[in-house]
Amino acid sequence: MSLIGKEVLPFKAQAYKNGEFVEVTEENFKGKWSVVCFYPADFTFVCPTELEDLQEQYATLQDLGVEVYSVSTDTHFTHKAWHDTSDTIGKITYTMIGDPSHVISRNFDVLIEEEGVADRGTFIIDPDGVIQALEINAGGIGRDASQLIDKIRAAQYVRNNPGEVCPAKWKETGETLKPSLDLVGKI
Repeated sequence: MSLIGKEVLPFKAQAYKNGEFVEVTEENFKGKWSVVCFYPADFTFVCPTELEDLQEQYATLQDLGVEVYSVSTDTHFTHKAWHDTSDTIGKITYTMIGDPSHVISRNFDVLIEEEGVADRGTFIIDPDGVIQALEINAGGIGRDASQLIDKIRAAQYVRNNPGEVCPAKWKETGETLKPSLDLVGKI
């Protein structure tokens, strides 16, 4: 069953952000756009490259009104230790959520039960707390955070312009479509 169009299920978790421990719930995903990126584990190999890449896009995402959250099944204490000992992870200023109970990973259907870690899942959540886009990669395939920018712009455009849709390779200044009987068989 797809999570597209579903509201984020309730959870409560501890997170690490900018030198502090903070509590995060599904309510944090309401009122603005959110990107939630799950990754398998701290102190690994592909994960820091992805999280650093996400940090490099963070200012652009914030300019779009998007808050970023990373999630692994590690604890918030482990996130702090990784942040304090890794030059790469030490750059991160977005919220790093700990999910040792696996509740969030199960809610987003990314938990690899037999390993106790999450798949590489990326979710775009609208201001109502509803999932609008998702992508899940196998453990060895890293993601490119720059690809989120066009997806978020498209999701925001569609939300703000009912009756219009964004075609393949749509860019912010590109033309959209208005689905109608007139377009059937003409595209």
